[in-house]
Amino acid sequence: QGFLYTAPVREQGNIYKPNNKMMADELSEKAVHDVHTKEIDLVNRDPKHLNDDVVKIDFEDVIAEPEGTHSFDGIWKASFTTFTVTKYWFYRLLSAIFGIPMALIWGIYFAILSFLHIWAVVPCIRSYLIEIQCISRVYSICIHTFCDPLFEAMGKVFSSIRATVRKEI
Repeated sequence: QGFLYTAPVREQGNIYKPNNKMMADELSEKAVHDVHTKEIDLVNRDPKHLNDDVVKIDFEDVIAEPEGTHSFDGIWKASFTTFTVTKYWFYRLLSAIFGIPMALIWGIYFAILSFLHIWAVVPCIRSYLIEIQCISRVYSICIHTFCDPLFEAMGKVFSSIRATVRKEI
């Protein structure tokens, strides 16, 4: 309205004012997924299930009494409680002592890994693919120039050979 330039309107709307709910949700999801401002889920701390099969160890996974060999019920309950509480609190103690330093170390490691991948590995691979494409064209020309006539001539020579198999008794 009175502007010389308007934002381009697409089928889904423009990028500033989407006119459909799907595009608006997509833009809001991008804002939510910002690494530095996203909320941390304190209930589900393994949303991608990285440790489902590795460190989910319960008392029954470690200690089991077969049929016919049972300790006293009180001992069994006390062992269960001791194991569970010790595992729980010792994990909390270790994570309190080493959690932040390990997070720092792993953060630095993955930052270096990302940096190397973005600035070294991918450009090297792309460069190699570009260079190998030139070499493959030259190689292909050489093969078609020198080998194709040779093999075609050999094929014509050997195509006139006839073989018959006879069985003599």
